[in-house]
Amino acid sequence: MPLPKLRDEEVEWVVQQVAAYIDGQRQTYRGKAVALSQNQRTVMQLFFPASTLDSVRVVVLAGQRVGNPPFYGELLKMGFGVGSLPDFADMAAITFIDTVVSHEPFTSRILFHELVHVVQYEKLGLMEFAAKYVRGFLNGGSYEAIPLERNAYELDGRFAAEPMKAFSAANEVQAWIDADRF
Repeated sequence: MPLPKLRDEEVEWVVQQVAAYIDGQRQTYRGKAVALSQNQRTVMQLFFPASTLDSVRVVVLAGQRVGNPPFYGELLKMGFGVGSLPDFADMAAITFIDTVVSHEPFTSRILFHELVHVVQYEKLGLMEFAAKYVRGFLNGGSYEAIPLERNAYELDGRFAAEPMKAFSAANEVQAWIDADRF
């Protein structure tokens, strides 16, 4: 089912709602989250700056899942189908700025993917990240087509293929920004 065509003011409303949700979820989970383990830092230091590894906090939920945003009801009224919206409970992990909430124990690949999002937030800021995420979803028609996700999946695939071959994820994200790929 194709996504509805939203007016500019509706898109802006959605962006504001997404940004508020992200910020609220960060506040909810940040106090429960912990710094990366030494092992996680050791694996990720080949790819991410120390400042990112220092600032990020992670939490694995036990017996609960992150709920879908409260504004999903309004999106349904705007014509979105239930199955067209990403279901947060089905995601392995979700990054809220610098706080990563996982529904399962972290693998190196899941952590890598989420750290790419941390870098995206660092470089874009919350509002620009939210705007690019929403517009990417609306233009691409699915979660998988969002350029911010495509960037993270491309880089985590590269990491998975050669986990000891260092590259700068921050430089790769910046290259996508410079090329206006988001």
